[in-house]
Amino acid sequence: MSLRINDIAPDFTAETTQGTIKFHDWIGDGWAILFSHPKNFTPVCTTELGTMAGLEGEFKKRNVKIIGISVDPVESHGKWQDDIKTATGHSVNYPLIGDKNLKVAKLYDMLPGGAGETSEGRTPA
Repeated sequence: MSLRINDIAPDFTAETTQGTIKFHDWIGDGWAILFSHPKNFTPVCTTELGTMAGLEGEFKKRNVKIIGISVDPVESHGKWQDDIKTATGHSVNYPLIGDKNLKVAKLYDMLPGGAGETSEGRTPA
């Protein structure tokens, strides 16, 4: 699957650090930025998520919501949010999707179809 300008992003239901969401309902009548990171507790991803947290107010002014995703479970995201705050000084108040069964990652072609069925044992690469 490839997305092009003006395509509607695929809808999904997923567990997040803020509870279960249905993506299109969560977006509502505004815009959203869905960004992925390969693994929690990796240095570049930590600073990227912290930077987005610092910019969240600017996005809100423009009716844009932020949401992150990795194949790590939601429980790991909660611990990582503390690490992001320590490393960057910004609290991540936007939801982080836990995609331990790789459903969203495969829906968006972030991983090949043969990538398995779970995040267990996956490395950032």
